[in-house]
Amino acid sequence: MADHDSTDAHVARWLPVLPDLDPDVEGAVTRASLLTSHLRRVKEKALADFDLQRHEFETLHALAGRHGRAVPSQLADDLNIAPPSVTARVDALVTRGYVRRTPSDTDRRRVDIALTEEGRTAWLDAMGLIGHEEERLLGVLTVAERRTLADLLRRVMLAAEHPSS
Repeated sequence: MADHDSTDAHVARWLPVLPDLDPDVEGAVTRASLLTSHLRRVKEKALADFDLQRHEFETLHALAGRHGRAVPSQLADDLNIAPPSVTARVDALVTRGYVRRTPSDTDRRRVDIALTEEGRTAWLDAMGLIGHEEERLLGVLTVAERRTLADLLRRVMLAAEHPSS
């Protein structure tokens, strides 16, 4: 049998207490939770290493995902926050030189938020550390195994996103 991880011990401890426990379900859910916690810690460390607050990184990430330019309402939607919160975030990022406000190309009444080169660099540097750990962890799987894992997780997420009534 393959090497045992901490979840194997967890499942073994609970099976005698809960005989109807499905060890595969318990193992999968526990591992997913532990993996999420691990990746969160790695992300927090990466952000601290680059002197970024989580909300700053999330805002830079949302801007990068829109090719470096967005209107505040788009950022509010992407970040699932109230528009006034976007203003506060943008103000702080402008002060740091990570974003700038620019007149819209299409509507002179509107102001766009644009990622600066410094902001892109800060975002990419943090993403590099986070991505390295994701690659390290999933690198133990073959390409086909990664695809299978992604497909299986998609099926689970579809059930989570569309619960039966």
